[in-house]
Amino acid sequence: MAVDIRHNSQPAFISLDMSATSKTSAREQAPGDSARSIRVVVPRPMRSGFDYAVPDDWPEPQVGARVSVSFGRGASARDIIGIVTQLNPDDVHARLKPATRLLDNPALLPEELVRLAHWLSTYYHHPLGEVFATLLPSALRRDSNLPEARGSRRWVIACADADLGRAHVQRQAFEWLTEQRSATDDELRQAGISSATVRALAARGAITTSTDIDVQHQLESPPAPTEEQASALAQIEVNDGFGCTLIDGVTGSGKTELYLRLIEQVLSQGRQVLVLVPEISLTPQTVARFSARFGAVDSQHSALSDGERARSWMRCQSGETRIVIGTRSAVFAPLNELGLIVVDEEHDGSFKQQDGLRYNARDVALVRARNLNIPVVLGSATPALESLGNAKAGRYQHVTLTRRAGGAELPGLQVLDIRGHSLVGGISPDLIRVMRSHLDNKGQVLVFINRRGFAPALMCTDCRWIASCEACDAKLTLHRQPAHLRCHHCGHGEAVPAKCPACDNMELTSVGTGTQRSEEELSARFPDFPLIRIDRDSTRSKARLEAHLDTINKGEPMILIGTQMLAKGHHFPDVTLVVVLGIDGALTSVDFRAPERIAALLTQVAGRAGRAERPGSVWIQTLQPEHPLFACLADHGYSGFAQLELAQRQAAGLPPEVPLAIVRAESRHPTAGSELLNTLGDYAGVTKLGPAPAPMHRRDERFRWQVLLLAQERRALHAALAAHVETLGNQASRQVRWSIDVDPFDTL
Repeated sequence: MAVDIRHNSQPAFISLDMSATSKTSAREQAPGDSARSIRVVVPRPMRSGFDYAVPDDWPEPQVGARVSVSFGRGASARDIIGIVTQLNPDDVHARLKPATRLLDNPALLPEELVRLAHWLSTYYHHPLGEVFATLLPSALRRDSNLPEARGSRRWVIACADADLGRAHVQRQAFEWLTEQRSATDDELRQAGISSATVRALAARGAITTSTDIDVQHQLESPPAPTEEQASALAQIEVNDGFGCTLIDGVTGSGKTELYLRLIEQVLSQGRQVLVLVPEISLTPQTVARFSARFGAVDSQHSALSDGERARSWMRCQSGETRIVIGTRSAVFAPLNELGLIVVDEEHDGSFKQQDGLRYNARDVALVRARNLNIPVVLGSATPALESLGNAKAGRYQHVTLTRRAGGAELPGLQVLDIRGHSLVGGISPDLIRVMRSHLDNKGQVLVFINRRGFAPALMCTDCRWIASCEACDAKLTLHRQPAHLRCHHCGHGEAVPAKCPACDNMELTSVGTGTQRSEEELSARFPDFPLIRIDRDSTRSKARLEAHLDTINKGEPMILIGTQMLAKGHHFPDVTLVVVLGIDGALTSVDFRAPERIAALLTQVAGRAGRAERPGSVWIQTLQPEHPLFACLADHGYSGFAQLELAQRQAAGLPPEVPLAIVRAESRHPTAGSELLNTLGDYAGVTKLGPAPAPMHRRDERFRWQVLLLAQERRALHAALAAHVETLGNQASRQVRWSIDVDPFDTL
């Protein structure tokens, strides 16, 4: 990302004429010389602020404070929560409705986050009130008292050989805590350990509460750094203001150990640290490793309850939390002594919000670090082309790790041509033999297939009818557990038909392979080996995921089947074989970023193999063995692919060579979105492509249209977008939804 972070335009405002009846008992007031007023933004899709009078009995409000205000006119008026953005504006309206209640004094949001909210609103062209709503946990967007930062007691083992008798549940909890080294009340609850079990263990003297200082003697000692790690640490400076370092290290090279050592330096200065990870599935193991080194660690992710997220937020603000590990939204954690931000797997698309405020947490982390004049570290085995481009241009420090820690070798890549082969359950007999060899040699086998369900489609063997979603231009996925058809785009589900609805043929067949089908086939082929499936259907809870990971890490030979949840960042030391199925569909994507995504995905999933003493191998089953992507990765690795892809993007005038934004519109009427986008004007320095139907034209019963905007300079792009926002606001009807996506992750 190369953005101008200066905020040089103030949001628009509207003074509320409160001649209508108010829900409050206070009367309107006309500001005099001594009257006070505030400008407030509310969580509504309005690009404006609203002015209210400050009651005489209030203390002086602060920018960033939450206030309750009466919003609307007449009988429709009701109290909602807004954020103060300005005190005593000069252009205040003659008569103002008084604000209802001041919820914070001092302000809940620090000045730094208020400044960041204004940047987000300007850069992503999103209403400021909705930006503030995104920054706050939902429990803090309500008119209620602030939650206490409870749930932060940290428990540690008090007696390693505690006699727990036949208390099976207590023993399981005790063993879990022994592995974690320490855990808070919230973390114990998330692991499925009840407060009653915790009290029972404490009563037996098996566990005890502890401060961070008390657990220091239990923390793990860091391993000696490798030669490459030592060289990297010598290059990275975390005490000298803003700067971005890209750690470009092969899978298993020890990037996390670098993070830990850099974090140790920052903590020693009394500062706080924010660590971003792309998926909830990575949070438990990351928290466990950081807790083992540092003790108290707070986590923030979508699996937490509203109360847990609010309490975590308050612990951050109070300074009690020193390290926060979280997914995308944790980038907004209110850390007043923030000294370092780490973004792990920085290339991952999960950092990009796909609706509402369409921010990229990686890019927001960079802006926040620059505002605070602190360092930021990005890490990945497959860096995004944007990050590599910034490193090439000298904007980022580029640190490389080319060897795995511990001397493990990178796995070899084998491409298996399955043209003309008979597959059983979507798997080649040749691969079955390779899998059996690894399992018999006590290795674990990871089967990667990025499709949930049993099969991607259900088809009639006679007339070729295919079960399709009535609301989307998409096929329905067949599921077997339980049996049903489901659209993975809009969520529509229906029963599996007994016969073809088009020709009454009784023979319907599944087409393609999903994780459930692979599980069924491999369970029959390998009945003597355990099989674990990890996808969104089988692993809906954090506790279930942790249980699966614990089983895998016992090291017994087994088969792992999963989607991207298995491909990202996990350390499976006993996996010796990775099998990739169903990759051909992705090779034909119309998105210009598709080659980068496939290369990153294959490199990441391949990196799960051979991470310990035993070598690993990767087999890719494909109908397109001659595809140049496979040869490039096999011969030159991801680094070679990235350099070639960057050159091709530059020649084609595509990101990251130039900035891109997409304006989208959708409606139940087939052409309403297109008609709205046709009102957008042309601007100098900006290339407008469209309107055109989105690649998936109909989704959830709405027809989707889009315009792509490319510019040589980011300033010209944002000027055009600002004008388009005004046009869309004036022209759009209630039947058409529109949105702006700056730096989109995909064009679909």
